[in-house]
Amino acid sequence: MDIKFTHRLSYKQARLTVVVGFIIGTLLSIVQIGIDYANVDLAINREMVSLLEISHNPASRIAYNIDAELARELTAGLLHSESIVGARLSDNNNTVLANVSRPRTESRYRVISDFLFGERRTYDDALFLSHMPTERLGTLHLDVDTFAFGLRFLRRAEITLFSGFLRSLLLAAIMLGLFYTMLTKPLVRVISALSNSNPHAAKPTKLEYPPGHEHDEIGVLVRAANQQFVSMSTEIQQRRTAENRLTEYLAELENIVSARTTELKASNIRLSLSNEELENARRTALDMAQARAAFLANMSHEIRTPLNGLLGMIALSLDSPLTAEQRQQLSIAHDSGKVLVELLNDILDLSKFDAGQLELERIPFDLGALVEDTANLLSQNAAPSVELTCLIAPTFPSMVLGDPTRVRQIVSNLLSNALKFTRFGRVDVRLSTYPGGVSIEVCDTGIGIAQEAQVKIFQPFTQAGAGITRQFGGTGLGLALTNNLCEAMQGRLSISSEAGFGSRFSADLPLLTHTPAITPPPLKGNVLAISPASSGLAELLENLLPGWGLDYQRLGTDAPLEGLKPDLLITDCLDCLFGLRPAIDAPILLVTAYGNFLPTEQATALSPLQQQARPLARNALYQTLRRTLLGDEPSQQQAFERGEVPQRRARILLVEDNPVNQLVAKGMLSKLGCEVTVAAHGGEALAALEDREYDLVLMDCNMPVMDGYEASRRIRQSGRWPQMPIVALTANAMPEERERCRAAGMSDYLAKPFRREELITLIDHWVPIPPAS
Repeated sequence: MDIKFTHRLSYKQARLTVVVGFIIGTLLSIVQIGIDYANVDLAINREMVSLLEISHNPASRIAYNIDAELARELTAGLLHSESIVGARLSDNNNTVLANVSRPRTESRYRVISDFLFGERRTYDDALFLSHMPTERLGTLHLDVDTFAFGLRFLRRAEITLFSGFLRSLLLAAIMLGLFYTMLTKPLVRVISALSNSNPHAAKPTKLEYPPGHEHDEIGVLVRAANQQFVSMSTEIQQRRTAENRLTEYLAELENIVSARTTELKASNIRLSLSNEELENARRTALDMAQARAAFLANMSHEIRTPLNGLLGMIALSLDSPLTAEQRQQLSIAHDSGKVLVELLNDILDLSKFDAGQLELERIPFDLGALVEDTANLLSQNAAPSVELTCLIAPTFPSMVLGDPTRVRQIVSNLLSNALKFTRFGRVDVRLSTYPGGVSIEVCDTGIGIAQEAQVKIFQPFTQAGAGITRQFGGTGLGLALTNNLCEAMQGRLSISSEAGFGSRFSADLPLLTHTPAITPPPLKGNVLAISPASSGLAELLENLLPGWGLDYQRLGTDAPLEGLKPDLLITDCLDCLFGLRPAIDAPILLVTAYGNFLPTEQATALSPLQQQARPLARNALYQTLRRTLLGDEPSQQQAFERGEVPQRRARILLVEDNPVNQLVAKGMLSKLGCEVTVAAHGGEALAALEDREYDLVLMDCNMPVMDGYEASRRIRQSGRWPQMPIVALTANAMPEERERCRAAGMSDYLAKPFRREELITLIDHWVPIPPAS
């Protein structure tokens, strides 16, 4: 086997050795040349200094005698040195006695020599006599051309580099021969023997050791190759035996395969029949799922439509003059209807979870205000001896990103659950932040939950025990839905409870901060609170008032009040209220339970007195303090935040086919100061729009003649009312209904039954109140 010369190990080894030797030799030559360069540079200076020392005394006498003839002879003699190209002798008055020069030698080496040693060097020797060393007689100036020294240095450098190159070539030849003889040649012999060997021979091949290489690497290679030949021969024999046995097995396998093929054909026939049955079952399941979705949509529509009329009429009746008994009966009926709506919403939401149809929004909203509004709405469910408090951290963000509707469901379910099972003590809603989200905690002092019951309360239609359902009622859907909502938001709902000692539910939700906390303008004044240290009011005031710039002090209900002159007194103690006058003449803010305000004659006796129901909202408390301490009158926006709905002047087209729903919506809108025109279907709505202008269209979706979808599409396609808001009124609460309304060109969506507060919010959004002039 012939190996290319440049691929041989001897060549590679020699090349590597020569390259290393060449590099080392070159470096050594360069070091040698550098040393020579330094010696030459020093030699130039030494030679010139020696020449000046020799010429010093004659030149000094010539300068002393001012002999120009001898000066010319001396300088001409100095020019005989090959490195001196100019000499000048002058006296102490700088009068030149002699000045001689000659041209410099030109050569192709001059550029390199001038670069290394400089083109020219000058030397000056001050002349004086030995017996008058302090008296200067003149100057001997020499111009030196370094080329003579540089030329000799460059020639020596050439010889040094050339000799190094020759040594490298000689070393390469010697090493190449040695490596070929000692490495390549024996390896080639081993390779040739391997190439000519027959691995399939009956007797294994045995390689001979190259002479002199029995114990080195080549000998080890030959020994390993011989061992491999023996192993290969043994393996070949084993394989031949295995092939013979495999041939026998194949014959048996053919018989088995033939029998199994017949069985598989029968199995395939049975599998085809099973697949057909599965496909039929799948189609049946899809049909049932579609029928279930249609049933839920129809059920939602059919239940919500009469509920809307029922709740609307009750709400309108509550606004009319009634006896106390009638008002109580209608309030109970209205609350029962709202419970029925919430139950319907919970069932539909669970259906959305099961079908994987729940969609979450991601918009900025004020979580603190949402919690306070929800707590305010549910405060009427609190027992008279239960204190409901919203405790929101002062640094809590003003706005967070998330789905406000679903977060409100979480807060409402947890708070309703706490109020239902708490008859004495406190129910607190706490808001705080953690890195990457917010924490909503609802703590109560109610009946608590046993440890063994905590594992099943998150299951639908399940409560902690059968006695709980009998005593407190409920369907067991609230916590299951809340847990599903937290998981859908990538959050977590946890519980800490002990039977008889209350419960704490904590919902950790990854709601990112959109707008940081906003501190209101500081107030000035001294506020005194009379309340137990364990009350929620004391904790709320201690968290908020110092941050608003107020001097805050709390006293117990039996503390003496002599000598105290606060600017405002806040209390939740009805028992000690009538003992405050005349010891305290400051205005009083009384915080009471929902519907537990003092009668007019008692409030007049304690004047100036203001009353607010628990839970205290931050903004409502701030505005009360501002009015009381600074004397500011509330603005229209502040009045709205306190629940005083201003009169609105808006022209609204109500498109509704149900007479009851017409009366409900028209009654609500009229009480809000709106001018309402009613149309029974989409055709009448189009005709009404032709007659006059409207600020807002409330469009029912399911109507005879022309439904709301078609009417909305025609309004948008006409191009005459591109900016006019169209709000869908529908009893179908399924998620696809909202998308269908948007596709038809509607601007917003309001599900039946709707509350007056929702209607107010909707009108405020689409028909804002113009600023007062």
